[in-house]
Amino acid sequence: MLFRQKAFMFGYSTQRLFLAKELGYKLMGFSIVVNDEQSYNRAISDGYTNVKLLDITDDRALEELPINDNDYLICVMDDHYLNVFLTLSLHSLFPKAIVVALSDSPHTTQKLKMAGASKIIDLYQVSANRIHNILHKPVATKLVERLLSSDEDFSFKEMEIPKGSSLDGIMVDDFDFTKHGVILLGMIDKRLSNQFIFITSGLENRFDVGDTLVCIGYNSDLENFEEFIQL
Repeated sequence: MLFRQKAFMFGYSTQRLFLAKELGYKLMGFSIVVNDEQSYNRAISDGYTNVKLLDITDDRALEELPINDNDYLICVMDDHYLNVFLTLSLHSLFPKAIVVALSDSPHTTQKLKMAGASKIIDLYQVSANRIHNILHKPVATKLVERLLSSDEDFSFKEMEIPKGSSLDGIMVDDFDFTKHGVILLGMIDKRLSNQFIFITSGLENRFDVGDTLVCIGYNSDLENFEEFIQL
């Protein structure tokens, strides 16, 4: 007996709304699974009818879902610890299903791989890759420059790590730039070379005195971050 391939999205929030819309539009068999009443009510009020409320930490509750081989199980819980736990549970319970998980950091990506995710969507990597692609296309680069020039609050900034900086000796993957409201585009790591290295290169870089960082963000955040690395 043949089954139609379905998709189950675990988690629902304003940050994941765009994903739910895309999947709901493209897939006939699309369900949303949440573990709290607030998310459940939000999904219902947004017009979704196939929404299930259950304890995702309970394997018996997960086993009752109508999941078949090759169905898509999409883990987008806001709590990344819960997202890793859910990925591990789903992979164990439904080994032939396709588990797709959302990640917002290299460390979470590694944990999701170990938990058995079939595919991982790294939001940080996707954003950096988009910027990387834009900067390697001359026409698009001119467009970006035009966009930047029309908004004086948003720009790129180069900054050098000074002697005595709290960043000195820290691995790039261990530092959370989002807390400062900026995105690291790339850097010149003097230990490796004097060439610019995009953060998407896959290399494990360390911040050292004399390294040059290139960040993107609002001017006020960039200035505050530059002051921060002086400390």
